Amino acid sequence: MADNKLFEGKVRAIFSAGDDKLLIVTTDRISAYDVIMPTPIKDKGIILNSLSMFWFDLTKDVIKNHVITTDIAEYPEPYKNDESLKGRSMLVKKLKMIPFECIVRGYITGSAWESYQKDGTVCGHKVAPGLVESDKFPEPLFTPSTKAAEGHDINVDYEYMANELGDELASKIRDKTIEIYNICADYAAKHGIIIADTKLEFGLDENGELVLGDEVLTPDSSRFWPAADYVPGKGQSSYDKQYLRDWLSNNGYKGKVPAPELPDDVVKATRDKYVEAYEILTGKKFEA
Repeated sequence: MADNKLFEGKVRAIFSAGDDKLLIVTTDRISAYDVIMPTPIKDKGIILNSLSMFWFDLTKDVIKNHVITTDIAEYPEPYKNDESLKGRSMLVKKLKMIPFECIVRGYITGSAWESYQKDGTVCGHKVAPGLVESDKFPEPLFTPSTKAAEGHDINVDYEYMANELGDELASKIRDKTIEIYNICADYAAKHGIIIADTKLEFGLDENGELVLGDEVLTPDSSRFWPAADYVPGKGQSSYDKQYLRDWLSNNGYKGKVPAPELPDDVVKATRDKYVEAYEILTGKKFEA
């Protein structure tokens, strides 16, 4: 497989699977503060892959997605029936990827809250005064960013994206991003989870049609908050890797390279949060 590897990210690896197909493999690696931890989180890759597939299926009538199959028996050689890929991979259609992260924010938190405190704006949007941390926006905000090959992505406004892609494509991406968020956020709310924000990625197929790709609404690409604990005016407890970030910060390891080996209790607590989010959202018991 190594000979066919095209890309190795913090969590995912992408392999060639023919002229028009790719194999995306989601590992158990976890990163925080842009540093990959040396200790994996058992089954994390399977959970992320399974959640993405859940959302791809939920939104398939809204927009086409890149998934061909997750059945290893249907994979081409040399991946066919490779048990190491089971549950943590997907065979997908190769797309011409849009060079922007398509971020939608339903609640004011993270960098959006920091920006708002400084000048009352969020990624170029003038936002109503008087909001407190974790407040819900009156309407979700579309706040794209560039996709940096190295370092951090850069937040840009919609006009910048429209100048790069053209008004027709940019407006379609914006509208689909918000539509997908609204559908999934409404679903999650009915199951006790607030989706505060998320990022999506799109590409164009061979016919120039917009297609949803990459991962969708996982704890790595989104902020999931337990609705029962939600109280505006402060940071929220979450189902994502914030627990790990907090542990690193509290122990003086924030951004430190090399990262430390993670204690068993931190690994277990992090895994438990991923499993809990999966089970609440899908209604299925997680079985690796």
